[in-house]
Amino acid sequence: MGKCYTCREVTIDQVRRAVDEAYEETKGLTGGKNASYIPFLAEADPNLFGLCVCLPDGSLVTAGDTKAVFGIESVSKVPTAILAMRQHGAEGVLKKIGANATGLPFNSIMAILLENDSPSTPLVNAGAIAACSLVKPKGDPEAKWNAITDNLAELAGSPLVLLDKLYASESATDFNNRSIAWLLKNYGRIFDDPEMSLDLYTRQCSMGVTCEQMAIMAGTMAADGYNPVTDTQVFDPDLAPKVTSLVTTVGFYQNTGNWLFEAGIPAKSGVGGGILGIMPGLFGIAAFSPPLDEAGNSVKAQAAIKAVMRKLDLNIFSGKRICQLTT
Repeated sequence: MGKCYTCREVTIDQVRRAVDEAYEETKGLTGGKNASYIPFLAEADPNLFGLCVCLPDGSLVTAGDTKAVFGIESVSKVPTAILAMRQHGAEGVLKKIGANATGLPFNSIMAILLENDSPSTPLVNAGAIAACSLVKPKGDPEAKWNAITDNLAELAGSPLVLLDKLYASESATDFNNRSIAWLLKNYGRIFDDPEMSLDLYTRQCSMGVTCEQMAIMAGTMAADGYNPVTDTQVFDPDLAPKVTSLVTTVGFYQNTGNWLFEAGIPAKSGVGGGILGIMPGLFGIAAFSPPLDEAGNSVKAQAAIKAVMRKLDLNIFSGKRICQLTT
């Protein structure tokens, strides 16, 4: 066979340099503001900023506040989608929830009314609440919660901690999500008690996570379900492309197309300021900074991940291929 001209190597030193340079270039960015509709998030330190890459050997490349704990928020939808697929299979989740983008905001009620045969995707609020209702065993909130938190810990390589103040803030302001849960019940698209399912969803969004833990989650997803830090196979490799496809389709909700066009990496954002990115076969990346743009995505985290991708000349849609990540 002839030489493959699209293949090239990326070294770990290049990744380290890209992370350091991206952090230095973006740490001074201003603009955006903390999420104000959830009191706990409004009070987060707006100066916190971290960037982390999890490599295939389990090593972490870090810059900034990567050990600071913040609310995982909507990024938690990805792990619970994985848990639902672990328990029910990819086809089971596709049949009961779906995998289509709504093209509407993450908390849209209109999306449910327009597509009342399914919640569309487990990565919007309606689908995430439905995914929590799917978690086994049915009717047992404590066992369900243990399954959700165990799954998070397996993906992150260490336990996450429930942020009680964030949980209280979320519970006190979840009027829209309460409407979604009961509308799902009305259409027969929720599979356990609506109030229980809503509470599980609210609690999972209130978990505290670090940028390093989020990068390890992403690295596990990028490595076909294998956690390189704990040396364990967390989920079936066949589920990995399904996970990445969900994130690719709706990771930034109605702004997903713009994100992919500019960044070239499937990623999931959360209003806590975190972003999780998956580069299949290569690495997982996470960035965190509380101030958000008008769409609810971290200003600095977006810029930092885009910078890393640009410096490494990587794009999931490019014809270029990385044959191996070398030392």
